[in-house]
Amino acid sequence: MRYLDLLRMSASNLLRRKLRTALTVLGVIIGTASIVVMVSLGLGLRQSSLAQIEEYGGLTTINVNNYSWYYDSSSSGDDEPKRIDDAVVEEIAALPHVEVASPILNVSVIAKQGIYEGWFQIQGMNQEALQKMDIDIAEGELPPADGSLQLFYGNQVITNFYNARTNEYYWETMEVPDVDLMNDPIFLIFDTDAYYQSGSTDMNGNTIAPPKKYIIPTCGLMEGDLETYKENCNSVFADIEALKTQLKKVFKNKVIPGQPTTKSGKPYKEFYYEEVYVRVDDMEHVQEIQQAIQDMGFNANSNAEWMEQTQSQMGMIQMVLGGIGAVSLFVAAIGIANTMMMSIYERTKEIGIIKVLGCDLRNIRSMFLLEAGFIGFFGGLIGLILSEAISLVINSVVSQASDGYYAQLSYIPIWLILVSLVFAVLVGMVAGFFPALRAMKLSPLAAIRNE
Repeated sequence: MRYLDLLRMSASNLLRRKLRTALTVLGVIIGTASIVVMVSLGLGLRQSSLAQIEEYGGLTTINVNNYSWYYDSSSSGDDEPKRIDDAVVEEIAALPHVEVASPILNVSVIAKQGIYEGWFQIQGMNQEALQKMDIDIAEGELPPADGSLQLFYGNQVITNFYNARTNEYYWETMEVPDVDLMNDPIFLIFDTDAYYQSGSTDMNGNTIAPPKKYIIPTCGLMEGDLETYKENCNSVFADIEALKTQLKKVFKNKVIPGQPTTKSGKPYKEFYYEEVYVRVDDMEHVQEIQQAIQDMGFNANSNAEWMEQTQSQMGMIQMVLGGIGAVSLFVAAIGIANTMMMSIYERTKEIGIIKVLGCDLRNIRSMFLLEAGFIGFFGGLIGLILSEAISLVINSVVSQASDGYYAQLSYIPIWLILVSLVFAVLVGMVAGFFPALRAMKLSPLAAIRNE
């Protein structure tokens, strides 16, 4: 019997009992839609988690720190604490697979513009790191490398300013401070201790004079509004060499705040850092580099650790959700098997005649398997269309409820569509396999006499 004839007979047999076929197909539709939607929720959660991790610094970034030296900054000699200096940064940069290693010089300042006053930290970094951080720029540019100190502000830095007359911040009044970071001059005070102590008297009875203010121009602003949260939305960046030059000018022959001192209380000639920004060429090498830095005696952490935990948790969630959907498809498989068995009982005489005419037993088996495959295919196809519609509804509702934070809670990739369709066909054919075997084993004479 030709394959085309088998296809025609299989389709004709299914259409002979339209209602029963439709109900069986409906079971496959529900089963396929259930498993696809459940798996898509797991994939969407995983994708959202990875996107959030990416916003917190990326998957190839390592944060190195050594905060302990700050609490023992006056020790010396044999008890000298292990600190991060330029030599250490160069040693980290020389590690294999390290793309960028930049020290981070944190400097706390007070900013003033009109009646508004704010406090924030300037993060001094080298040019290579600033370029590699993939910062979205709304206006201006990143800090230049011409030696001049210019600041690049995150999109939420303005919320650090408060009205000096009312002492109210943005988060209390929800009114945006009338501060133009880009076009109006910003006065910075680097000697914050002197600022808070100005007007009081020292141990010798002298009145402490207010510190000098410096006008530091703005080179750029980060893209985003006050409601847009990103990794560096509250950061203020500067070229590290320009920042060092400024600090040496402000604190000439004095101890720079945040820098360690000798046992006698004198400042060191070189700068020491609390943090180092490290970027690796590939996520696969993050743990290797992280361990190498930890072996050097420094703390190192990365988002890759979070990602491993997230992947493990999301994998468990996907298995649970997929299992719930698979139950529906298993019930549909039972329905297909039942339909095929009923079809055999109704067509026993027909099967007997086919055998008497000398039809190959494999053709009989193929005919029933094709019928079951048709049910699986059309049920799976309609189920995929239904799951896409459900996914769109879920994403729309969740996006509105979370103000766009979860834009794609349900995610259906191409591979899931293809796998689900093939799986639905296989489930149908497996469910129809044993009824097909039964049809093959029927006695031709007994089948012909059957009424």
